[in-house]
Amino acid sequence: MAGLTGGKLVAKTLATEGVQTIFTLCGAHVMDIYSGCLDEGIRIIDVRHEQTAAHAADAWTRLTGVPGVAVVTAGPGVTDAVTGVANAYRAQVPMLLIGGQAPIRNLLKGGLQEMNSVDMMRPITKFSGTVFDTVRIPEMIGLALREACNGRPGPSFLEIPQDVLDREVEEGDVQVPVQSRSQCRLTGDRKLVARAAELLAKAQRPALIAGTQVWSCRAVKPLRLFVERAGIPTYLNGAARGCLPVDSPHAFNRTRKYALSKADVVLVIGTPFDFRLGYGSRIGQAAKIIQVDLDYAELCHNRDVEVAIQADAGAFLEEMEGAVSPAGGTRQWLDELRTMETELLERESRFLSSDAVPIHPLRLAREIDAFLRDDSILIADGGDTVTMSASVIRPRGPGQWLDPGPLGTLGVGTPFAIAAKAAMPARDVVVLFGDGAFGLTGFDYDTLIRFNLPMVGIVANNGAWNQVRYVQLLKYGPQKGNTANLLHSLRYDRIVEAMGGHAEHVTEPGEIRAALDRARNSGKPACVNVLVDRETFSSSTRDLTIYK
Repeated sequence: MAGLTGGKLVAKTLATEGVQTIFTLCGAHVMDIYSGCLDEGIRIIDVRHEQTAAHAADAWTRLTGVPGVAVVTAGPGVTDAVTGVANAYRAQVPMLLIGGQAPIRNLLKGGLQEMNSVDMMRPITKFSGTVFDTVRIPEMIGLALREACNGRPGPSFLEIPQDVLDREVEEGDVQVPVQSRSQCRLTGDRKLVARAAELLAKAQRPALIAGTQVWSCRAVKPLRLFVERAGIPTYLNGAARGCLPVDSPHAFNRTRKYALSKADVVLVIGTPFDFRLGYGSRIGQAAKIIQVDLDYAELCHNRDVEVAIQADAGAFLEEMEGAVSPAGGTRQWLDELRTMETELLERESRFLSSDAVPIHPLRLAREIDAFLRDDSILIADGGDTVTMSASVIRPRGPGQWLDPGPLGTLGVGTPFAIAAKAAMPARDVVVLFGDGAFGLTGFDYDTLIRFNLPMVGIVANNGAWNQVRYVQLLKYGPQKGNTANLLHSLRYDRIVEAMGGHAEHVTEPGEIRAALDRARNSGKPACVNVLVDRETFSSSTRDLTIYK
């Protein structure tokens, strides 16, 4: 019977799990995996930094529902990927990082790039372990993926030493799992679901916060049916953005602070009481809270909850859609919020249509929103400019908004774009970068160009780390406030052009749309460098919201 190396077993197992692409930066410790991937027809996308590989695997999972996989070499290859793994951990993304290691025969001798990666990865993964026997590679990959999807999802790390990968074993001695994970869903306690329906039936001013788990549990249809039946004003958070149509009478975004402070019942699905909700304090103290989460430990964390339900978001919403009464008693509340939304939009209108130079970030956001197609995937990678733009740029459908998540990691833009175009080549991909964020992984435009992955990247260039700069100026004044937070307004467009991409430089508001159209029509990875006003800050930055 034919023999199989460990690297070929890795590839064969990944193919069985539905993996079509891996993201990697080459290294001798892991190169036998590449040989296996070529045999199995798995595409290999090699990037310029391991952080990019990890971020791309994260985005692949978010977009497709199939765990994304990054393969990195030992030592610094693994440490370079730590930020991407940590980001996936906070964002609840079940991806897999496979790392190399020095041969077992040389461990503790000081081998090239030898280090204790497993213990380093343990606090930021659902599973972190080593494969010591080649025949156990399929079993261990199955274990890592199963743990990644267990309860609250998150990344797994699997270390495979070089001699384990290079060793050849008889195919008959190895069992590759056909199905390593269950497709079951966690349903909520029926008594608690009934109690939640009772509270909502009596509510005069209900509100719903729908978070990332609504998308990761693929609960889009149940959400829409429930929201329409219950007549509940809904605020979409994180990856759930786009899960309601932009013209839905129940979708709101500008009035969240007011609604949460006045609501009598608040339903929170699939998002924690973290800094984005003021650790629960932004919900009025008199409100009764219904909380639904995959993670039992997240229930009642930071805030007392009337009804706490551990459940899959889709399963819960399906149960609730049949349990709640049809909408009727919330019309006045909906009208009040819609009127306020209109008033707030009118207050912004002078900025949205501003012809000022430097360009107002909200004018740029309006142009981007109008530029998006129905199928556009919008990736947000930045600080204050992205914060401002979030209320203006409307993803047109579910799964079409990608941002770092609660870790707030900058630098996801280019890696997420690589994954989006690789997974869905026919889709339109648009990235909004802050100039600081672009500098972190922007060199991987080279990867977009090498693999012919056209997209439109827009750099909102204000020459500063402005979210931090505002706080420093407030705290220390102008003498010390501009310390370590100013950048040059670099010509990022010229950098991308030198790589072989399409480039645009924009200084006037009236030039934005034409530049965006040329970028899209170029058929290349494109960079549109837009100079925006450094002295304009988002309301949440001015209120110090994220630091409270």
